[in-house]
Formats: sequence, structure tokens, C-alpha cells
Amino acid sequence: MHPIILFDGDCLFCHASVYWIAARDRKAVFRFAAQQSAVGRTLLETMSAPGGDTVVLIEDGCYYVKSDAVLRIGRHLAWPWNWLAAVGFLVPRLLRDHMYDQIAKRRHRLAPKYDHCQLPPPELRARFLDELPR
Repeated sequence: MHPIILFDGDCLFCHASVYWIAARDRKAVFRFAAQQSAVGRTLLETMSAPGGDTVVLIEDGCYYVKSDAVLRIGRHLAWPWNWLAAVGFLVPRLLRDHMYDQIAKRRHRLAPKYDHCQLPPPELRARFLDELPR
């Protein structure tokens, strides 16, 4: 089963992050779902995972949030991101999560402004979950 990234579907920074991850995920490992979608809500509820202001990674039956999710995502990406993620785990979680929270607080200001929602290109659209994986 593929790891699933649950992101804030109302956040342009989060959308941009999903596209950034997909571009560096050469093996198409990840699947994506907005936390506000039916799939996202079901997965959050099933896993008893927090949602909202944090990215959630579901992998091997466990969920990871904040910096743990970001670094675990990074481990699957192409070089140099996988290497940077490995080094990132050397930083204490308390400090990593503090940095994550600071970015999360400012994420709406960090995102580019669009007057319309961007649809994913066809090759990426198949990686967005419309129903739960079996």
C-alpha cells in the first residue's frame, strides 16, 4: 500500500507543497488526499489522527504529523532531499516541531495568490484519492 499524505485542501501553500513533493517523487510512491475530502476525513477518523494545521502522513498503518511527517516524506524523495531528511532526524523533535509550527502559522502568507484553483495535471490526478485504497 502506498503512503498517503493528507494535506489542508484550503491552503495554497499546502497545495504547492503537494506539487513540489510529486515532482520529486520519481517512483510515484505517495498518494494524496485533502483533509476536508471524504477520504481525508475518513482516514483521519479511522487513524484517530489530528488534522487541520498539520500535514499527516499515513504509512504502514501508522500516522505521523508535523516534522516527523515532513522528514519521512523526504526520505522517499530523490537526492538531495532524502539525504537532508536523514540529517534532519538528528535535530531534536521539539526544535523541529517548533520550526514546523512557525512555518504553519505563516503558511497562508507564504503561498502564491491565485484567483482560481489549479487542477492537477492528468499524470498527477491519478495519485489523488477519490476513494479509500483497498
